[in-house]
Amino acid sequence: MKYNGASIVTESNSVNSQDDDIPPVHREDNILLRKLGYKSQFKREFSLLETISFSMAIMAASCGVTTGYSYPLLSGGHFAMVWAWPIACIFVMCVAASMAELASSMPTSAGLYYFSAKMASKERSALTSWITGWSNITGQVTLICSINFSCTELITTAIAIGTDGAVVLGSGATFGILMAIHLMQAIVCSAGTRILARMTVVTMVLILTTSIGAAISLLVCAGDQRVSSIDAWTKFENNTGWSNNVWAFILAFTSPMWSLTGYDSAAHIAEETAGAARAAPIAILVGVAATEILSWLYYIAASYATTSVPDILQSKLALPLGQVFLNVLGKKGTLTLWCSIAVLQESYLCGCSQVVDASRVIFAFSRDNALPGSRWWKRINHTTETPVNAVWFAIGLSAICGTLVFSTAAFNSLASASVIGLYISYVTPIYCRVTWGKDKLQPGPFNLGWWSFPIGWIGIAWVAFMVVMLLFPYTQTANVETMNYSIVIVMAVFIFAGGSWIFSARHWFTGPIPNIDMQNDSSLYSEKHTTKRNSSGI
Repeated sequence: MKYNGASIVTESNSVNSQDDDIPPVHREDNILLRKLGYKSQFKREFSLLETISFSMAIMAASCGVTTGYSYPLLSGGHFAMVWAWPIACIFVMCVAASMAELASSMPTSAGLYYFSAKMASKERSALTSWITGWSNITGQVTLICSINFSCTELITTAIAIGTDGAVVLGSGATFGILMAIHLMQAIVCSAGTRILARMTVVTMVLILTTSIGAAISLLVCAGDQRVSSIDAWTKFENNTGWSNNVWAFILAFTSPMWSLTGYDSAAHIAEETAGAARAAPIAILVGVAATEILSWLYYIAASYATTSVPDILQSKLALPLGQVFLNVLGKKGTLTLWCSIAVLQESYLCGCSQVVDASRVIFAFSRDNALPGSRWWKRINHTTETPVNAVWFAIGLSAICGTLVFSTAAFNSLASASVIGLYISYVTPIYCRVTWGKDKLQPGPFNLGWWSFPIGWIGIAWVAFMVVMLLFPYTQTANVETMNYSIVIVMAVFIFAGGSWIFSARHWFTGPIPNIDMQNDSSLYSEKHTTKRNSSGI
């Protein structure tokens, strides 16, 4: 059987007569999806541009820098702002490239845990799938809350600037804003796929304009206040409390690791994407590369505009970069640009994209009966043709995490927990690919060829190092207020998932479950790409 035009049309007539009424590219997508074991349940409304936009919307360059600026500020000042970002980006791109290869071969909303199941050995298939799925859901849910809290901080900072510091909201008001954002996102994300797809393009435009606009504004308006190029690129100031400057600098990687998450979203909306085997890997690679470039330019501009690291650290604003804006742009200029980042763009629209992503993961995992209450979360709303129940479930779990806002230390640990959960789920299928799955992968339109193995191992080694780093507190003399509690959050989930596996799931969970009659499709994976798609490149 060949995966080409002729065979697709013939098979389409035999397996699903409804495909006669859809465009050829959608028909090919649906046939490939059947090869993976699933029937098509979504409208394929996401084009290539919209899929790229969706990937960029979650990473959202201007929000990532605006809210993550405090990490390099503490961990090396100017030097960390300029150099921590590109160093981390090189290794993150290795993870993204390996993920893109898998997404091109197996474009399904099940995504990462499906990849793990198919690449692992037969004995370990179910367990690796279980670990990947739970890790990804942990990261997805905590990332929603982390993004929305960033939006809340942007709003509270704007209020403080607008009132000249007269109004500083406490944890109660902050929690109220956080819950309001959750509610609005739940309503928006319950809409149909077409609306969500169009919304992502608007978000991408806003990301580009606010990122570039912020960088230019800081450079131009700083005028004589700009620090020298030597200081902007090389001045190192360790304010972490750690005596080892190298380790202090490494802690600055927290910013790019937190910002560069969520690019697996392109894989999770594959069943809603036209030409998914090609669009998903392009969206992953372009989304990551564009975010890396935009964010680095923004950080360089911020470094030039930061006249005194100690003074900025003394600011009473929730987000230190707000003080830099205020010093350079003045009150009106700051509020104009700040509000465009806070309200129009991210973290609201960025958060919406993340809710959509998380809901698709929950839907897919529930489709394989892997979550408590799966029968509810895998339901598709007949009006919107989207998993509305999964949307509200994701929002509900994130809102529960939001109660940690009353403890600053606990809530700040959510960022590390989200990164740890997501990146463990990213590299688990990559590890399976470069070990047990060396000869299992049937390449899609994008594949790395021989480079798949060195690139994969580099990504795995980087993530292993980063997971350890993210468990450390940001100061050497940690106390109740400064402790990193991400280990508590991550271990709580792993104990629950591990206990469920040992006492229950290992007896019934076998990995991804086909939801179609596979008697006439026994080839499932091995035959799905015996074809022209074996050629390298997109």
